[in-house]
Amino acid sequence: MKQPEFDESLEKAFHHAMLGIYEQARDACDYRAVRFLQMVSDRGGLETAKRLLAQEEIQAGLTTLWECQRLDLSMEALVLEPRFKLLFNESELKTARERLDAFGYRG
Repeated sequence: MKQPEFDESLEKAFHHAMLGIYEQARDACDYRAVRFLQMVSDRGGLETAKRLLAQEEIQAGLTTLWECQRLDLSMEALVLEPRFKLLFNESELKTARERLDAFGYRG
């Protein structure tokens, strides 16, 4: 099934939101996700999220954000925000939901 078309401005907004969660996690949790920031800078926010969601293992950063009690700053939580859901297919949304569920996050 073909994914619906989305506005390029939505992709730009997602990219900026990905940079924003990096900055918020840095400030709130003293967590400097350098690899994450590099991926977003090199590949863009959308491609980074899709690549991370395609990996079977849960990223260590999610555990770090859980320990800081800030799963709301995770890429997975951002993906599930209603305004960004059009950017992702059902499988990607399911993966994000399952990862957050594994940590008890209901956001």
